[in-house]
Amino acid sequence: MRDDTRQWIEADKRHAWHPFTPQDAWTDPAHEPLVIVRGEGPWLWDSEGRRYLDGNSSIWTNIHGHAHPSINAAIRDQLGRIAHSSYLGFAHPLAGELAEKLCSFFPAGTLERVFFSDDGSTAIEVAMKMSLQFRMQTGHAERRGFIAFADGYHGDTLGAASLGGVSRFFERFRGMGPEVGFVRSVEELETKDPAGINAVVIEPLIQGVNEMRPWPAGMLRALRAWCDRHGVLLILDEVMTGFGRTGTLFACQREGVIPDFLCVAKGLTGGYLPMAATLTTGRIYDAFRGPAENAFYYGHSFTANPLGCAAALASLSLFESERVLEKLPAKADHLAGLLSRLQADRDEVVDVRQCGLVAGIELRTGLGAEVCLKARDHGLLTRPIRDTLVLMPPLCVETEHLDLAVDAIRSAIRSLPPAAELR
Repeated sequence: MRDDTRQWIEADKRHAWHPFTPQDAWTDPAHEPLVIVRGEGPWLWDSEGRRYLDGNSSIWTNIHGHAHPSINAAIRDQLGRIAHSSYLGFAHPLAGELAEKLCSFFPAGTLERVFFSDDGSTAIEVAMKMSLQFRMQTGHAERRGFIAFADGYHGDTLGAASLGGVSRFFERFRGMGPEVGFVRSVEELETKDPAGINAVVIEPLIQGVNEMRPWPAGMLRALRAWCDRHGVLLILDEVMTGFGRTGTLFACQREGVIPDFLCVAKGLTGGYLPMAATLTTGRIYDAFRGPAENAFYYGHSFTANPLGCAAALASLSLFESERVLEKLPAKADHLAGLLSRLQADRDEVVDVRQCGLVAGIELRTGLGAEVCLKARDHGLLTRPIRDTLVLMPPLCVETEHLDLAVDAIRSAIRSLPPAAELR
């Protein structure tokens, strides 16, 4: 190990606190974490000079690859002007331009307003608080309950966490946030009394932290119809699925559904900078007009950060100039073929689940973490959710990169010790 690598790791173990990480395991002297120092395209390099395919887009964020010249140039240009200015009582050119661009992806008269925040959790918090205040200001304050789907994940701030269905993450905080009921299907939702329900929240097309589990075709349309019949607001969490992951720019476009709130983050800036947006309708916005007490008193110091806006606009323009969406179906089909053969070849693979370039490879119990670690030896970097390996590369990957990723998983499984293979 190089001296600088050792120094970085020692400082980290002495002072840093990593998310979703048992700290005793992290700080164990035998544990040697990777120190990522560089990226280019779909590749990452660690401090020891080893190269890896970024198999989960740096926690589901990167879209066009690392160090993309166009996004780099946009950030540098904006940095030469101003890095940040307040969005409270002021405006700046790129924020209005980005808001207009985001709204342009939806039919006129639908999603017309954009509220910027910092990350996926805050995008959800905005939708939750905005929907509750909307009810208060339209004479329906009694409609304060939320419905979420079992095993879903919507962030870690207290309001967003109350919607979470993964017990390991959220059970200890039950009852500390808003009123939330949980269902597993639209059919179960039909049994609920809608009278006090404010909004339903869902990850459209596929649940992420629930081991990459797709919803049945047509489910989202059925959910929109139920909400319309009962006057319930629909909040779509597209923090993971947005910006091309499922094959369309937004997952809801696959079923022609327009929500009352659309929450995006992660890929909004191409995975470069922390930034989020909550899109909503003119009907919601109009309820906040009028006297000062109707205003939405919520915000963040870095709302509409100019560097983030510059990165986001550059990222969105790449979807057109590089024909990203046009190229995705062939890549998704190629990945589907690779995963099908992997499942047929290896008994350790229990199931494969895919939606666009989002895939989950479920392994036999106890193998997930081991296979991920061994895949590093074959040039693939990703993380498991329990025993499901996530394969969600940047959209810039080519078929040979997908070949490498699946071959790395196959080789990692083959390299398991006999005791692991028998589990």
